[in-house]
Amino acid sequence: MTQYVLIINCGSSSLKYAVIDPVTGDSPLKGLAEKLGHPVGMFTAKTASGKTQYDLNPGTHEKALEVLVEVLKAENLMKSIQAVGHRVVHGGEYFSESVLVNEDVRAKIADCIRLAPLHNPAHVEGIDAALHHFGDLPQAVVFDTAFHQQMPENAYLYALPYEYYTNWHIRKYGFHGTSYRYIASQLPELLGKEKVKSIVCHLGNGGSVAAIDSDHSVDTTMGLTPLEGLVHGTRTGDIDPAIPSILMEQFDVDTKEMSDILWKRSGLLGLSGISNDCRTLEEEMEKGNAAAIRAMEVYCYRLAKHIGAQLVALGGCDVLVFTGGIGENSDYVRRRTVEHLAFLGFSLDQARNKEVLFGKTGAIHAQGSLPVWVVPTNEELLIARDTAALAAK
Repeated sequence: MTQYVLIINCGSSSLKYAVIDPVTGDSPLKGLAEKLGHPVGMFTAKTASGKTQYDLNPGTHEKALEVLVEVLKAENLMKSIQAVGHRVVHGGEYFSESVLVNEDVRAKIADCIRLAPLHNPAHVEGIDAALHHFGDLPQAVVFDTAFHQQMPENAYLYALPYEYYTNWHIRKYGFHGTSYRYIASQLPELLGKEKVKSIVCHLGNGGSVAAIDSDHSVDTTMGLTPLEGLVHGTRTGDIDPAIPSILMEQFDVDTKEMSDILWKRSGLLGLSGISNDCRTLEEEMEKGNAAAIRAMEVYCYRLAKHIGAQLVALGGCDVLVFTGGIGENSDYVRRRTVEHLAFLGFSLDQARNKEVLFGKTGAIHAQGSLPVWVVPTNEELLIARDTAALAAK
C-alpha cells in the first residue's frame, strides 16, 4: 500500500490540502476550503474522477478538517496517510529546519503571531484542528522563513535602534523558503555542477528574489513580513517608510485603512487600477492600455533592480532562475526583466523563452549569455518529503 502524506496550508480564510506520495509526487486528492470565517464556507475536492464541492456549515478550519476526514474515508485514503505536514509562514528565529509538532513547537509558532499577525493565527488553528482529527499520526511543520536563517547579520538587520532587534526580534526573515529550498535541490543535476550559486525569482501574487549559495540563502527581498521587496499583486513592496505616516496624518487614513492600502490595494492592482493578475494585464497591454503598460513596466524594472542587488549579496551567480506562477508562465515578464540586465551579460533566446511555459523546465538564455533557467517549483512535494523523513525517525 502506498504511504501518503497529507499536506495542510491554512490561511486566514482558506485551507489548501493535498495528499502526496513523498517518493513520486503523485497526488490522488487535493483541494481547497474557502470562505472560512463566513457563516457558510465552501469545500472542494479534486480527484482523478473529477471535482466535488460541499458546503461548510459553519465555515471554520475545524469543520473543513472534519469534511476532509470524510472525503479521505470515501476515497479509501484514510488508512494510507502516514503523517501530516503543515506549511507555516513564520517561524521567527526559533526554527532553521522542519520539525515535528509538540507543545513547545506549537507555543513558539503562536509566539510568532506578533511577527505574522495575518498568517500565524490560522496556522495555529489549523494545527489544533489537525491534531484533533489526526492525533494518532506524526505531524510536522515546514517554515517559509527557515531557509533564510543562515543570512549574515549585515543582510538581516534593519538600520533601526539595535535594541529593537535584541528586545523584539525586528529583523529581515525572508519568505518563500520552501520553494527556494526545492529549487536549490534541483539545480546541481540540471546544471551538472555540485555547488551552484543562484539568483532565484519566485514570482506569484506575492514575489521575492533570493541569493542562494548552494544550499542556503545569503539574502532575499522580503523582510520582517512578506510586504517588503518587489512589486506584488496587491502589496506595495518597497516604498518610502514615511508614506504611511503622511497619509495617516494629512489625509485622515486610519490604521485599518492604511493596512488595507499596503496589503490589498497596491502593487499591480493599485498601479493599474485594473487587476492584480499578470495575465489580465498582459492582455490589456496588447490592446495598448496605458495603465497596464505602466504597471508592468514598474513591475519588471523593480524586479531587475532587485536581481542586481542580490547579485551583489552573492558576488555573482552561476544561474538566474525564474519560478512560481508568473516566473514559470509569463514569457513577457522574463523577457522585459532580462532586457534590463543585458549590461550584466544576460540575454534570452526569444524562441526558447516562448516555449518553456506551463510546467516545463529548461534553459532560455541566448548563446553567450550567462545561464537563465525556468524551473517549476514544488513546495508540496518538499513538505511531503520533510514530513515523511521526520515521521520515520
